[in-house]
Parts: sequence; C-alpha cells; structure tokens
Amino acid sequence: MSKCICVFCGSSLGASTAFADAAAELARHLVAQNVALVYGGGNIGLMGVLADAALAAGGEVIGVIPQFLVDREVAHTGLSALHVVDSMHERKAKMAELADAFVALPGGFGTFDEFCEVLTWSQIGLQHKPCGLLNVDGYYSPLLEMFERAEQEQFLRPQHRSILLTDTNPAALVSKLLAWEPDHERTVLRSRT
Repeated sequence: MSKCICVFCGSSLGASTAFADAAAELARHLVAQNVALVYGGGNIGLMGVLADAALAAGGEVIGVIPQFLVDREVAHTGLSALHVVDSMHERKAKMAELADAFVALPGGFGTFDEFCEVLTWSQIGLQHKPCGLLNVDGYYSPLLEMFERAEQEQFLRPQHRSILLTDTNPAALVSKLLAWEPDHERTVLRSRT
C-alpha cells in the first residue's frame, strides 16, 4: 500500500494566488511520489484546489468530512473515497488514523487547530508521524517565530521543536516527510528535576 499524507488547508483561497498554486503543486508532487492524499473532504477553497489537482494527476484522494458540512453542500463528490463522520473530533481522529504524515498549507483557525493537535500528539508520543509546514510566501513565518520564542522561553524543548519540518517548496517538504525517521527521544517527556 502506498503512503498517505494528510494535508490541512483553508476552505478559502486566500488573498494570494501563490496559495492555490502551492496547493496544486503539492497535490501533483504527492501523486508523482505515489502518495495518497487525505484531506478534509471539501470542494471549496484550497481544499478543492488540492483535491482537484491530485485527481487530475491520477492520484488517490480520500476525504473525511462531518455530516453537517455535507449538509451545507461543501463535500467533494468526485473523490476516490469519502468518509462522512459525526463531528469535527471524529474527522481529526479519522484523518490521523489514515495518514502516515501531515502537512499544513495556509489556512485559518481550523487548519491551525488540526495541525497543532497532530504536532502535539507527536510531541507527547501518542503517534510517531512527521509533521510539516509548507511556508508559502512566508505565511507561516510568524508562527515559526512564535515556536522559536516558546523554545527560548523554555515552554518548548529543542528536541520537541525539531519534530516540526518546514520548507517553502512542496517537493522538498514531501521529501523530508518521506525520509523522516522517528526518534523516540524527541517524544519522551521528562520532568525537569
């Protein structure tokens, strides 16, 4: 079975065409690497661009969407598979179950929530899967600066900060994710005493 990478991204296109371009480029690169796409199941915004580009390139695209969003007619109906779940919590759990790695494209609160949750799961050892931010046009630079500040202020340990992979290039980020090996020392939470 091929690898699956879960991509979190906005249900809007964003202000810059660079965001949609990066979503389409990431999708095409996943297909070229024989990697299936798992995502939030929507047909709008960056989610729709991502799914459509992967499907157009002949890739496997698996959506996971809660029923209330299906009821709002935002579900993509042309996917390889669509899992309809009862809640946002079930959506995140199902996407994590299906994925071997995670990527965040630009997005809003939902994208931040989804990505930071799986990053935390990796930090505390609930999973051993790589997490990557695609920093399109510096979108995530302020967040990366905040993570660095958290490390400087000793709220985030260096070994935990190193769990997060970043790149500005979709192909380079996917290569990092596919080459990543878990280091269980990164995820061991120890007391300071």
